[in-house]
Amino acid sequence: MYRNFIWTTSLGLLLACFLFSFCQKEQFTTNPADKLEFSTDTLRFDTVFTELGSATRILKVYNRHKKSIRISKIYLQNGDQSRFNLNVDGLPGDSHTDLEIAPNDSLYIFAEVTINPNAPPSASPFVLAENLILESNGNAQTVVLEAWGQNAVYLPSRFGAGGGVLYDCGGDEWVWDDPRPYVIYGILVIDNCTVRIPAGTRVYVHGGLGREVTDTAVYRYNDGFLAFQGNGRLLVEGTLDKPVIFEDDRLEPEFDDEAGQWTGIWLQSGTTGHRIENCIIRNSIIGVRVDSATELSLRNTQIYNTASSGLIGIHAKITAENCLFHSNNGYSIQLEYGGNYSFAYCTAASYGVDGEALRMGNALCLDDFCDNFAAFPLKARFQNCIITGGRADQVTLFDRTGVPGELDYQFNNCIVRVRDLLKDNAHPEFLDFCQPCLNVQSQDTIFLNTQEDNYRLDTLHSKANRYAVPLPGIDADLDGKLRDAAMPDAGCYEIEF
Repeated sequence: MYRNFIWTTSLGLLLACFLFSFCQKEQFTTNPADKLEFSTDTLRFDTVFTELGSATRILKVYNRHKKSIRISKIYLQNGDQSRFNLNVDGLPGDSHTDLEIAPNDSLYIFAEVTINPNAPPSASPFVLAENLILESNGNAQTVVLEAWGQNAVYLPSRFGAGGGVLYDCGGDEWVWDDPRPYVIYGILVIDNCTVRIPAGTRVYVHGGLGREVTDTAVYRYNDGFLAFQGNGRLLVEGTLDKPVIFEDDRLEPEFDDEAGQWTGIWLQSGTTGHRIENCIIRNSIIGVRVDSATELSLRNTQIYNTASSGLIGIHAKITAENCLFHSNNGYSIQLEYGGNYSFAYCTAASYGVDGEALRMGNALCLDDFCDNFAAFPLKARFQNCIITGGRADQVTLFDRTGVPGELDYQFNNCIVRVRDLLKDNAHPEFLDFCQPCLNVQSQDTIFLNTQEDNYRLDTLHSKANRYAVPLPGIDADLDGKLRDAAMPDAGCYEIEF
């Protein structure tokens, strides 16, 4: 009897302990420091699709901690507009809530993308990039989903985002004549090589923020640009009918006029012989930056919708003919730290943006108050140009040295808009170097429709009508229309009658 009681009691205690441990509440961590870990930070669908198809990639999500983690939500950044589809541990759907991962366990996320490469890029972009977001313990962690929708030439490569490649062709030429479009995906730096871009070539650039991590800091920079250094040279050879176009790779209608989507073109110090003709550069942070002792010839080119300045010259040499700069949120034309510049039949129009149409200076400030600066003489000539915009002042002059001849500018047969620049504490002598010039006001008509960014000249009332003088070698306007041989119009367009 006694033995049976002991055996029964022991069995009951064991069963009670088992039931207690089985029913014990699962412990979850709520510490924000306890984060999820992933098998990769970028899930790449590393196929350029040449026919309609789909691909699936697997992401593994780990809980490396001693307590369970509850994932409050898993979802795609673009929601219903996403081109990706998810399956989480066998559960289909692009959004999931209240998922649990036990200690030292994991779950699988299957991501799929379906692409039709024969659709236009507006429907099937060159680069598809989207964040997969996982929320837990107050954290929102992201994994990038990255795929390619078009068969294109990707430079430096299809995996170039956030990185740079130096290209050297041994002093030869690299001709971009592939019938496929070119997509700059990352940073492409050219040295000891001439890049020749024939008529009709379309170059798309994938921008965004890059990140470099060192032992001491994390540096962020603007990604997506084309740079030339050393013996690198750029030759853009567009034609009237087949211009070369540089623009961002987001071709959906809502991005059509969105500035700042890629960085721009950077011609670095000492490079020479650059030539850009019949080209459109749009939707970048800057259009073209020309550094110290660098030479650029710019003809029949449009630079617009930039988040900063359209054309930047820093102690450089630039000649420009029949060019249009507009909708630049910095300056349309920005000339700093001196240099030698010549503009003929150019239009710089600054409507609906913060910056002026033109800024010129002979110094480079080295501190906030410009107590320390580097100076170099500026020589700038403007012939038959239009420099105007929505605000009363469209020309900014910066003369840090005050030395006669070190801010040497001349405007001839130009249309400008200035007001406060002429005050005694500014540059009251400006119009003495703007002869003949027409200083227009807001009520004066010049263009057809600035609200629609149509900078052709108003047929009946434009102040630019017959205001220019003939210049040898420039017989046609930006549209290819012949200019009046005796009394041409100012700016990049000739009036159409």
